[in-house]
Amino acid sequence: MSMQSQTARLTSPLSSGNAGARQGSLKGSPNDPSLASPRDYFELLKPRVMSLVIFTALVGMVVAPGHIHPVIGGIALLFIAIGAGAAGALNMWYEADLDAVMSRTMKRPIPDGRILPGEVLGFALFLAVFAVVAMGLLVNVLSAALLAFTIFFYAVVYSMWLKRWTPQNIVIGGAAGALPPVIGWAAVTNAISLEPIVMFLIIFIWTPPHFWALALLRTEEYARAGVPMLPVVAGERETRRQILLYSIAMAPVGALPYLLGYTSALYGVVSIAGGLWFVMSAFRLRNAPAGDATVKAARKLFGFSILYLGVLFAVMLADRLLGLSVGQMPWYVTWHVTW
Repeated sequence: MSMQSQTARLTSPLSSGNAGARQGSLKGSPNDPSLASPRDYFELLKPRVMSLVIFTALVGMVVAPGHIHPVIGGIALLFIAIGAGAAGALNMWYEADLDAVMSRTMKRPIPDGRILPGEVLGFALFLAVFAVVAMGLLVNVLSAALLAFTIFFYAVVYSMWLKRWTPQNIVIGGAAGALPPVIGWAAVTNAISLEPIVMFLIIFIWTPPHFWALALLRTEEYARAGVPMLPVVAGERETRRQILLYSIAMAPVGALPYLLGYTSALYGVVSIAGGLWFVMSAFRLRNAPAGDATVKAARKLFGFSILYLGVLFAVMLADRLLGLSVGQMPWYVTWHVTW
């Protein structure tokens, strides 16, 4: 049986009673405003995802050639964070029906009845428009256009289309999460070159094995919610094989900044060693016996994948800040001159 036919057989959460989650489950009249707290609104922004967005965008800004005034750089990061939060809130608004049936997400503000869906939609759209317009006016049009595309791709292409209709949702949808360093680079240079594209590719190819490892731990929940994640549609064995293949492809891509001469040997050593360990972890998952051994291996790979990406970008940042690459001044020197 093909993936497409298996996907079609999945129960659509939109056709079930769970669809009411998006229409509101608060006590009292649906016309009454909610009593959501500032913490509830902050939760809508997906702060953990936002922190990764801010960090990778910061790295893109710092490693970019040229200069940007520190105040403008800070403003650019703020608008990137707001845009990422807007995309996260739009995702929570649209996926409230899915969140209501998954234990990992059922306590989010909408399914938990702490805020009305309409309030979330208005809040998210305001943040999105504000972030993009302000980015264009105060930084540059290219970075604003990239930010707008990122919000659209995550909220519409991924959340409203890909996630519910194809097991390749994470593969294609990963483009949204890979764009922040490109936005950061564009904020400084008002251009796009090979180096930010390499940073994009690192995150893009890292995304499938990272999220499929998590999906292996949540297969039953995704199936119950009707989400055609790869383990639900193709099975655990095929998912483990795909994780290994993507990990093998990711290892050399992670080392590209060094291989292309953008970074020092420090990054080269860290990226090559980290890539090899990632592949070894994926290989262990591929060969793990079904059951608890697979769960344990998937959990370890998921945790290491977060560490791997964070360390890569941290070393890339340190490489630039300390001027470790040949012919490169420490970033604090250029910052002082710009300031």
